[in-house]
Amino acid sequence: MESKRQQQFARLIREELSDIFLREAKHWFGNAFITVTAVRVTPDLAIARIYLSFLQSNGKEALLEEIQEKAKQMRNVLGQRIRQSVRVIPELQFFADDTAEYAARIETLLSGLNIPPTNE
Repeated sequence: MESKRQQQFARLIREELSDIFLREAKHWFGNAFITVTAVRVTPDLAIARIYLSFLQSNGKEALLEEIQEKAKQMRNVLGQRIRQSVRVIPELQFFADDTAEYAARIETLLSGLNIPPTNE
């Protein structure tokens, strides 16, 4: 269970990183549309795990690796934006959010079930 402090900090990071991906870092990653779907912060606020969704991109794994390579630059840009609000700029860890793919797989499994009607 995240504390209220963690949730507020995660929300701030999510909003700022979303804006960074939309405006400032667009030239780093080509035409890929990158969405920050969730941010989880450790209790000491030192590490932020960022979950990303990718649209209009072919190689999600390659794009994720490229983002991970630029994590220090992203942290620097984030730090410039939120340094007045926080004491510590967290280390950024990026992960692919596969929730949509998981939901599609479950939907496919459920639609393939043949459940006979019950006779009452």
